[in-house]
Amino acid sequence: MITVGLTGGIGSGKSTVAAFFEDLGVPVYHSDARAKILMETDPRLRDALIGLLGPETYREGQLDRAWVASRIFKDKALLEAVNALVHPAVRQDFLHWSEDQDSPYVLQEAAILFENGGYQNMDRMILVTAPETERLKRVVARDGAAEAAVRSRMKHQWPDARKRALADFEIRNDSLPHTRQQVGEIHRELLELSGSAGLSEC
Repeated sequence: MITVGLTGGIGSGKSTVAAFFEDLGVPVYHSDARAKILMETDPRLRDALIGLLGPETYREGQLDRAWVASRIFKDKALLEAVNALVHPAVRQDFLHWSEDQDSPYVLQEAAILFENGGYQNMDRMILVTAPETERLKRVVARDGAAEAAVRSRMKHQWPDARKRALADFEIRNDSLPHTRQQVGEIHRELLELSGSAGLSEC
């Protein structure tokens, strides 16, 4: 089985691209969603986060995501420390999940696979890109966040040019029909790479 990383800057449209692959029957591991679950359910991870950030990390037993975000996106060292706890837990969870899949290839969708070095564990990497103005507009509308806060989060991610040099495929998410077309083309290449034609195509 081939493991494929799917990544891109905040607001690039990774979730949309992941959904197109899922439409083709490809198993997709959504790292952000799983990380949130693990931070709620993994006792060791919970204890480590409380030790790092303090008891305010959880409110009535639930992760206070807004409070955590307000802390870590203002402090690069703290963000890196949190990532150093969460990413290994997500990596192990992904490996266990992969073992249960029966498919020529699987996707791991994650925001910072290049930044955290996770791309080195993947057989192939797909980069999703979109104009920064469009990304900014999407995130402000999606999260109800202030533009300055979104720009601050963007600064913690590599620019597309740096990620492009390490990616095997790039999907330019400029329109849904074009994006779906690119997904279909990459899907066919990955099936050929895996020696399988068992999944449906666009």
